Amino acid sequence: MGCSSEQRYAAEPGEQTVAKLHTQLSVEMDYLLYLPEDYGRQNRQWPLMMFLHGAGERGSDVARVTAHGPAKLVSQGADMEFIIVSPQCPAQSWWPQETAALGALLDQIVKKYDVDTQRVYLTGLSMGGFGTFALARTYPERFAAIAPICGGGEPLLASRLKDVPTWVFHGERDNIVPISRSREMVEAIKKAGGDVKFTVYPQADHNSWDQTYDNPELYKWFLSHSKK
Repeated sequence: MGCSSEQRYAAEPGEQTVAKLHTQLSVEMDYLLYLPEDYGRQNRQWPLMMFLHGAGERGSDVARVTAHGPAKLVSQGADMEFIIVSPQCPAQSWWPQETAALGALLDQIVKKYDVDTQRVYLTGLSMGGFGTFALARTYPERFAAIAPICGGGEPLLASRLKDVPTWVFHGERDNIVPISRSREMVEAIKKAGGDVKFTVYPQADHNSWDQTYDNPELYKWFLSHSKK
């Protein structure tokens, strides 16, 4: 059945009117959730860390997310002072394409758990490093600090990160994601007046994440920052 002219057109031809799109985002994403050992025993809010894995952990088996990073550490019994959410990227996707879904996941975690919204942190490796830059650029007001590892971003949009403390990590010998991808982001954030640190591992190749996530100083640095 055809539509009437009133149904097909928002206005008469040659006119411009104001309209509004109203829709709800429907997303589905598996994730791992870690709660500190003392969660629920203390009347307090907890810092939240979101961890974004690399391309090799995509798919529908969420256990693969424990291969690296904070998700690996807590799966091995580490006790960490954060609520940690570690989502799994769909097999055919890429973290920078999933910023809306990740934002919705943050909303859900904040609503459901005792999260200190002034201390929400973001980190990721390789594809997750790209995702860290992309998600923080999309929602800079949400994060107290970010730590992208062997990733990259959009230098032309780096000004959106100028108020987000950032610690970037990369291996000098990385032959998968060139260190230039991190360098250009660091320089762009500095140029915008941002607070950025850059750690280069001279002997490291693409795996610059093990020594980063094994370093207690990273977590101390996160906890030293809260949103103003």
